[in-house]
Amino acid sequence: MTAPRIISETGLLSALPMAAAIDALRAALRAGTDPESDPPRTIVPVEHGQLLLMPAHRNRYAGVKIATVAPDNPGAGLPRVQGQYLLFDAPTLTPVALLDGIALTTVRTAAVSALAADLLAAPDARRLVVFGTGPQARGHLDALRVVRPLTHVTVVGRTPANVERFVEAARRDTGLTVEPGDPTAVATADLVACCTTARTPLFDGTLLAPHTTVMAVGSHERDSREVDSATVRRCTVVVESRAAAAREAGDLIPELDSGRLDPTSLVPLADLATGVATADPARPRFFKSVGMAWEDLAVAGAAYEAAEEDGRSGPSAGIG
Repeated sequence: MTAPRIISETGLLSALPMAAAIDALRAALRAGTDPESDPPRTIVPVEHGQLLLMPAHRNRYAGVKIATVAPDNPGAGLPRVQGQYLLFDAPTLTPVALLDGIALTTVRTAAVSALAADLLAAPDARRLVVFGTGPQARGHLDALRVVRPLTHVTVVGRTPANVERFVEAARRDTGLTVEPGDPTAVATADLVACCTTARTPLFDGTLLAPHTTVMAVGSHERDSREVDSATVRRCTVVVESRAAAAREAGDLIPELDSGRLDPTSLVPLADLATGVATADPARPRFFKSVGMAWEDLAVAGAAYEAAEEDGRSGPSAGIG
């Protein structure tokens, strides 16, 4: 049996540019992927954190991500989240690729936010506010540049030195106007990306303009919130899956449990991608992502196909 192809972080980023990752997710939804049928994420508590298992299957491929979350790791100079993704050929269940799980997660999380922004945000959205200074914050900046003509980026973070490093690198790499700011910057934002491990809301939702699109991706935990109740109540709320949101979206669960937010009002991302639903242009839009296995599978399948192509002119767009 042929050994699975090893796809490192560098190999993944080389094989699958962000635009191709966005296209892979869009194609998966348009081809009939039903996020509601995804198996729930399995979370196993262990002594120093969590083990996470995320399996998925669709047509050409099956796959599973095994990830760990170790909250104390950053203090020891180690990543908080680590993991690997094993991709299988669906008809034979033969392993075909082993991918860097964290690089995969970084790409697919930013790509799904960019897909949501492409479906929700004003076509001329130019001003982005990013909360956070880690890989997801930078991934979101790069992904959102693919779908909207960004010109100005405000970076909000807890540690001034980290904000300064992020701003300098983003200015150098993108040529955009990038500056540090504070949470009130959301008042003039077209796009807001929340990419943090915050446990409490990052900004005052009453400041949002009616045209603003907010994306929150920082947590899949019931007791963590990046946005406040004002944001949830003012916005058209879009989710990957209603069931997953009810299980894991700490930004929404208090509103759902209290009855202030009707679960049937949550707009599935798939409905936007397929044209079944549209968002009210007179209200802000809020996309809450918890991260799902179908997204990992779509991006992993596309990355594997791109890596397999000999002398390719461009990566494959989906999982079939």
